[in-house]
Amino acid sequence: MTVPVKFFTGSSSTELAQNIAESYGQPLGKMTILRFSDGEFEPYYEESIRGSNVFLIQSTNPPIEYFFELLLMADAAKRASAKQVVALMPYFGFARQDRKDRPRTAIGAKLMADLLMTAGVTRIITMDLHADQIQGFFNIPVDHLYASYIFIPYIKGLNLPNLTIASPDVGGSKRASAYANFLKTDMVIGYKQRSKANVVDKMTVIGEVEGRDIILLDDIVDTAGTLTKAADMIMDHGATSVRALCTHAVLSGKAYENIEKSKLTELVVTDTIALKHQSPKIKVLTTAPLFADVINKVINFESISSNFVF
Repeated sequence: MTVPVKFFTGSSSTELAQNIAESYGQPLGKMTILRFSDGEFEPYYEESIRGSNVFLIQSTNPPIEYFFELLLMADAAKRASAKQVVALMPYFGFARQDRKDRPRTAIGAKLMADLLMTAGVTRIITMDLHADQIQGFFNIPVDHLYASYIFIPYIKGLNLPNLTIASPDVGGSKRASAYANFLKTDMVIGYKQRSKANVVDKMTVIGEVEGRDIILLDDIVDTAGTLTKAADMIMDHGATSVRALCTHAVLSGKAYENIEKSKLTELVVTDTIALKHQSPKIKVLTTAPLFADVINKVINFESISSNFVF
């Protein structure tokens, strides 16, 4: 007997969810989020999901309401006797809190993992976690996809004559190295010093950039402070062009202003987080076909290793 597959979405990923459902070949399920005057809300499935494989598509970028929506959707699906409750989280929020890097701080990513499992989620599908070890916070399967599957063809299509891969900071050097090795090109690294979160005091570049077409890689672009400082510094050191490819477009604070004033040729992001504004410097690549393909393989118990470039 074939187990029905049903897709639902919360408030943060409605357009992406629609595109994933279309790529998979079926419509989104019917669900309403009832909202009370005091701000409380209650998800309600308008169709039976008993015995179904239920996919809840929701990125958990701020506000925290998006994450709580996902928890209540999972709880409702569990109580409605869904066979499997899969949280498809294109962007996994609070992933930057993956360890205690100083005394008396929370490990937010572990708390999020515990809450998801308690709510009834039986599997996670996500993309470019800020830290790979977050997969180990779960006692359920985690399908961790990489935007390289989307970015590598885009980079090749640019046909840049003197391509060099760059990381805006030391923490992203592993990612940049993987791209550089795959593309058989050089790599440079930005070294930054911070006095506090989201504020970069000093930055230098390690490696040769003069006459090169630089591509900066990162998983998250938040205020774009580090990214644009790195881009401007690289151009000041004689680079021919500089682009940035970042998976998750958080884009908070003065991010749009920073990007538009910078020497970036373009910023390429995915649609894991919906853009707040349009910008001539920002290009969006869709993740919908990739997620739809992985869903199909998960449902049919097939390997997803072909969805990894490296």
